[in-house]
Amino acid sequence: MIPSIKNSIWLVALVIALLSCSQGPTLQTYYVDNELKPGFTSIDVPTSFLNIEETSLTEEQKEAYESVDKLNMLAFVVSDSNRTEYETEVAKVKTILKDPKYQELIRGGNSTDGHFVVKYLGEETNIDELVLFGDSNDKGFAIIRVLGDNMNINKIMKLSSVLENADLGEAEIGKFAEMFK
Repeated sequence: MIPSIKNSIWLVALVIALLSCSQGPTLQTYYVDNELKPGFTSIDVPTSFLNIEETSLTEEQKEAYESVDKLNMLAFVVSDSNRTEYETEVAKVKTILKDPKYQELIRGGNSTDGHFVVKYLGEETNIDELVLFGDSNDKGFAIIRVLGDNMNINKIMKLSSVLENADLGEAEIGKFAEMFK
């Protein structure tokens, strides 16, 4: 006996639903789940808030800037009273970033000052998300997600020199960075 078309459609729908639910946690879900929790600070910054348009950019820097849509930043500042929670949260983020879909670009740091890693989703010439994660036992951790379309890692790296020289003090990103100084 051949199953009816109706049963086949239900079976396909069930398989699709199960496959889409079986994905582990992502940085997006981690961000959404924690952005309003005590101990966390979050900022969503559209690139227009960086005031880079007024800077003279090379053609590659301009292309890189235009490929970025926004920055999502999430930080957890550690204190004596929340050290256990800090360690739990760092472990969660590190577990998410171990997923093979996050390709490692660079890592560094040391046990005294802290560690950082830069990872991305997509291909080097077509990045959808660039992730910067840093942690320090005495300051806390931060995750910065650079979201865009068709970002190119080489061009983004050239844009970073413009950001280093930009005056971010008044911008929200400057306030975010001050937490870790």
